[in-house]
Amino acid sequence: MAGAQRFRFREESGPGAHGTVLEVRVPQVLHVQYGMYVWPCAVVLAQYLWFHRRSLPGKAVLEVTGPSKFPHIGAGVSLPGILAAKCGAEVILSDSSELPHCLEICRQSCQLNGLSYIQVVGLTWGHITKDLLSLPPQDIILASDVFFEPEDFESILATVYFLMQRNPKAQFWSTYQVRSADWSLEDLLYKWDMKCVHVPLESFDADKEDLAESALPGRHTVEMLVVSLRKNSF
Repeated sequence: MAGAQRFRFREESGPGAHGTVLEVRVPQVLHVQYGMYVWPCAVVLAQYLWFHRRSLPGKAVLEVTGPSKFPHIGAGVSLPGILAAKCGAEVILSDSSELPHCLEICRQSCQLNGLSYIQVVGLTWGHITKDLLSLPPQDIILASDVFFEPEDFESILATVYFLMQRNPKAQFWSTYQVRSADWSLEDLLYKWDMKCVHVPLESFDADKEDLAESALPGRHTVEMLVVSLRKNSF
């Protein structure tokens, strides 16, 4: 198994008191071909989950990844999903069904945190597969930095829309790194009968360069979105 990277999320405490600390360990894979490491967006999304941790027990949560940023590379080590599971959510982790090494990294993340019981499934954006069809209704869908290539946006939202049809009250919690001012999700969200709220980072204590005792997100500009079906209010 790869080495581990630690992230510690702390609860603010009053004078003279010690707040709760939750540690999450994820594999630190250094193989240049895989690029499997924690991206800035994942730490911001994990902080959002930590801020809302009291609402997570018993919630059905699916973390999805990709499309990968480079050919044949996976898209992360499941930091947000692992944190959600440690906060009491019923979590399913996924990565591309075409990248078995990425699915193995998800399993390693579970083992490092004593969560070997978590289900790991192979899913690919835009593909209606047996594994996708067999998923139970989800309350929250998590995705960090999936909005990378504009040509992939439609496949991402089509899959999210399909999942939301199973539970129309489900929400899609997603972070993305602002890389260009030339594209917007608004038109596509309208097309798929969705709406979104941009959540200010300062509203969940994520407006810092060093979250969870790490060097992330650094100086990267990250946006936090909560997406739902238009006919349902937040």
